Order: sequence, then C-alpha cells, then structure tokens
Amino acid sequence: MKPNFLTISANTGSLVLKGLASPIRVNILQLLHDRGKLNVNEISAALSLPQSTVAVNILTLEEAGLIETSSVKATKGNQKVCSAKYDEIIVRFDTAEKATRNNQIEVAMPLGLYTSCEVSAPCGLCSPEGVIGLLDVPDFFLDPGRVQAALIWFGRGNVEYKFPNNAKLVNSAVEAIEFSMELSSEVPGTNVNWPSDITLWINEHRIGTWTSPGDYGDKRGVYTPQWWKLEGSQYGKLKTWRVTKQGSFIDGVSISNVTIDDIGLAEHHSIRMKIGIEENAPHPGGINVFGRGFGNYDQDIIMRLYLA
Repeated sequence: MKPNFLTISANTGSLVLKGLASPIRVNILQLLHDRGKLNVNEISAALSLPQSTVAVNILTLEEAGLIETSSVKATKGNQKVCSAKYDEIIVRFDTAEKATRNNQIEVAMPLGLYTSCEVSAPCGLCSPEGVIGLLDVPDFFLDPGRVQAALIWFGRGNVEYKFPNNAKLVNSAVEAIEFSMELSSEVPGTNVNWPSDITLWINEHRIGTWTSPGDYGDKRGVYTPQWWKLEGSQYGKLKTWRVTKQGSFIDGVSISNVTIDDIGLAEHHSIRMKIGIEENAPHPGGINVFGRGFGNYDQDIIMRLYLA
C-alpha cells in the first residue's frame, strides 16, 4: 500500500493542529499507526490511560479528521473501533499566495515533499545534518525522514511533486509557469564529462529535456556542509523550465511546442511536476537535485506562476 499523506496550511488547518497539540493524542495516533484498528479499551490499556481520557481525545481526533471510527457489536452493546487515516502529516507555513507587484506567485517546495517516486540505484537522500536511511536502497525514498532532504539522487526514474494552484484562489488565468532547481548528473564519485538527459513533466505532459554535462566535484558547493565527502556531488547548475502561450523553454531556449493551454492548469487545484530520467533516454546519466543547504544556490524547487 502507498502511504497516505495530509498536507495542511498553518493558517487554515486549525482543527488538525488542535488534534496534534497534545502528547496524548499524538501517542494515540502513533499507536493506531503501529497496531492498526483498536477499540477504546485496547487504547486505554496500551497507553495506561483512563477510558474517559481516551474517549475525549478520540472525539477531538475525529473532529480533526485524523482518525476513522466505526461501531461494531461487542459482548455488551457496541464499541467504537478506531484507525489512523494518515502515515504523514505535513504543515506548510507558506501563505496561500505569495504575490509580487509583477502578478507573480512563487512557491518553494522542499526536496523531500515529493508525493510519489520511482527510482533505481545508485540513489540516496541527505539532510544538511547527515544521510537519510541507507544508500542505494530505493525503498528509503519513502522513509518519513525524507521531509528533511536537501539533496536527492538516483540513476533512473523520477520523483513527482504536487504544488498548489494558487492562481485559482485569486481567480486569475496563468500566462506562464516556471520551475527552477539546481541539477547535475549522477555518477559514483564525480565526473564533469558524464552527460545525462533530465526531463521535466507538468500534469503528465512532457515539457522537455536538458542534458546535464556532468557531475561536479572539483570544489565544495557554496552551501554544501563540511561533513559531506569531497568525493561526492558538490553542486549543480540552476536550470529553469518555462511554459508560455508560445511554447516551452529552458533558460530561454526553445525546447518544445507544449504551451500553457496544453497543460490544463485551470482544470486542477494542484499542479503536478515530475523530474527524472526517461527509460529510453539517450544519455541516462542519473540526476542530483540540490536543495536548501546543499550546492551553490540556497533554494529548494521553486514554482512561479505569472498571472494574466
């Protein structure tokens, strides 16, 4: 089964935040996540809490939509059985819209907040403090610790992110969309002559491919932490995919005829962006994505919407 995720905004998710604002309720959620469906008596016994305390906190979690409950027959009457709805809960502190005088909305997406992934070794994740999980084990791309990732890499496959379509909140059409991130090829060690075809998709539409020249390790990245070995990937190149009414571009160079109308932004409340290596890529040289705390640019993945 795929993990269930819940992402809330800090200024609109008050019920969820209330549900999490108690060690007792967090312990109940952890217990349900670990053991599956339990009734109030079983929760009470496992946590050494009075049944009345458990019942009150279960009600709060129900109101927050964090658990599911059902009534089943018991020896005497009915009993309430509870189960956790989510494997991960993420609180976002960016506002619903971050607009500039130029009718631009910008959203920064941390590297670890991808909503799906399909990767192959060599692969791994790092936070600014250390390696996350085990290297070259694709299953660790689903480790909850990935939310701290500031560097991810893999040989083949892709990661997909779901961005909020904040243009719908301000009831505006979008004239152009950009995705900006720091990228390089991926090879064991480093190699400046290691081409890799890195492709970006928006809402399942293939936007275009940039061929990374290599994997850079000649000097430490400006923001790369000191503990990261010098033999590893140090930095990349900042690349920007842009889709307009005239077509698609990378750093201003035309790459495809896909237009802003083709990707159907007005039809969805979210914008799905996927980055990775195609199975049939002529140069399948892997990918490094550098986020805040690694590389030469102190940024995560940036989406910009340019409004009409």
